[in-house]
Formats: sequence, C-alpha cells, structure tokens
Amino acid sequence: MMRTRITVLASLLAGMSASLVTHAQPAAWPTRPVTIVVPYAAGGPTDIVARALGASMTKPLGQSIVIENKVGAGGTIAATHVARSNADGYTLLLHHNGMATSVALYRKLDYNPLTDFDYVGQVADVPMTLLGRRDLPADNLPALARWIQANKEKVNLANAGIGAASHLCGMMVQQALGIELTTVPFQGTAPAMNALLGGQVDLLCDQTTNTISQIRANKVRLYGVTTPNRIAALPDTPTLNEAGFKGFDVKVWHGLYAPKGTPKIALDRLNTALRAALGDPAMAARMTDLGSEVVPEAKQTPAGLQDWLRLEIAKWTPVIQKAGVYAD
Repeated sequence: MMRTRITVLASLLAGMSASLVTHAQPAAWPTRPVTIVVPYAAGGPTDIVARALGASMTKPLGQSIVIENKVGAGGTIAATHVARSNADGYTLLLHHNGMATSVALYRKLDYNPLTDFDYVGQVADVPMTLLGRRDLPADNLPALARWIQANKEKVNLANAGIGAASHLCGMMVQQALGIELTTVPFQGTAPAMNALLGGQVDLLCDQTTNTISQIRANKVRLYGVTTPNRIAALPDTPTLNEAGFKGFDVKVWHGLYAPKGTPKIALDRLNTALRAALGDPAMAARMTDLGSEVVPEAKQTPAGLQDWLRLEIAKWTPVIQKAGVYAD
C-alpha cells in the first residue's frame, strides 16, 4: 500500500514538473510563413532587396517568406499597416530612408518610427547615381554644373515621387548646386527612368539597383556616385565629392522592422536568420551585382538599426525643412 502511494505521488510530481517545464519554455517559433511588407512596387529597387533577403532568410528561419507589396503615400501606408499588425513576428516591414524622412515630410503620421516598431537589423546600403539623358551636352560633373547654371530655367529633374530616394537625392543635388530646379515627380522609379531614356527629362538621381543596367547599356550619361567612396560595380566612376560636391554623401539604406511588442523569441530568431542571410555568399554576390553592399555586422543588430534611424532623422529633417517640401 505504501509503495503504491509513493509511486502515485512520484508520478504526480513528475507530471507537475513536466507541466512547469512546458509552461516555462516558449513555444517554437516560427510555425508558419513570415510576410515581409514592401512599401514600393514589385520589381523596384526596394522590392529587389526584399526578395533577395527573403530567399536567403528562408533556410535559417525554417519557414518560407512571402513578399507583399503595399504601395502608396511614400511608404507610409505600408509602415502604418505593419505598425498596426499583430505583434507576433509574422508581419515585418522592409523600408529604406523613407522611415526617417517621413517624420519631416508628412504633417501627420499614423505611426512613430521610433516608438511603434521593434527593430530586427539593417540589411544593405545602396549607392545612388546622378544621371543625365544620353544627349545632354555636358560629359562630366563640372561641365554639368556649368550647363545647369546657364540653363537653370529650362532644366528639369525627375524623381519617383515625394519621399522617394530619388526625390531626397535630388534635393541634396539642388542644395549642393545652390539652385532650385524644376522637379518632375513620377509614380515610381520605372516611369522616371523611362522619361529619362526618352529624353522627356534632363536629370535623375536614383539607386544603382534601378540605374546600373541602363548605365552598363550606355543609355544614359553617368556623372557620379553619391557615396564618399567609389563602388565596386562602377570602379571608374568618380564620386560627387571627388567631382566638386564636397561632403556629398547620400545612400539608400534598408532596415527590417516588426510591430512594437513582438516577442523576444521571434525577434531573436529573426535577427539570427537575418545575420545568416547577410553572411550568405549568394546574397552578397547579388548585392554587389546591383552596385550595393551588405552592411557591416555591427549594423545587422536591433541596436544598430535603431541608432542609425535616430541619426538619419536628425540628418534629413533640416534638409527637408529647408527645402520646404511637405506631403499631406
């Protein structure tokens, strides 16, 4: 009888112990596909980065990654959608500089970039290129600057819409020249590039992911890259800084975000998968081919992305305020 009671008691204790362990251990994550929301159109520069990243993150994450394009309002529609999504780690946002510039560009935002998101890490930096239509008479940046000064009332500068990277770069170019040009916004990078190729506009400053194929095909005039150092994809092309625009440094950076309150287990798994993807030679090769580069390891962390976002907000806010550009 005593042995029976001891056996039953031991069984009960073992069951309680197993139950406590089960409740102490977080559930496995992820158990279903993860969606990365992209604020811009399929086939565009940010979409290209997102799809390369999703393909490389799938194996270390152990689940497939779906890319969802949610276009409009300079990326704010997508950012609002993710900020309001369930904070379970299954809905993420891949956004570029627009995450920082939206603070100054939009009079009213339905989210706060610094308080309504958790951070996974930075992904890639993409240089930009200053281009002209193929028949533009100036063949280098100093000559271009002189041509612009002589024809400033006629020169126009395309961009992919208010808040787009090409818009921001165009503002920096105008400030560097000390002149205000006629700007022509388009609904995306593809129509802006098509207008340049067709000679309907004179200039465009846009990401290498969108411009490098046209540069290699010799369909546009290339005046320089916007980063402090020359890039591997265009080694013979001078930087705008070298060519006379001192201190010019504009690039498109991409970060991966989750809704605020996402469980730590999900954020940790996502960051581990992100770092594994960025260490994948295939991902690095794809970025290099596009003229971009994977960010250093220190930026591949939640803290690295958060710190960079704060710096970028501080950098772009006065530029936008000085230009007097706002979006409703």
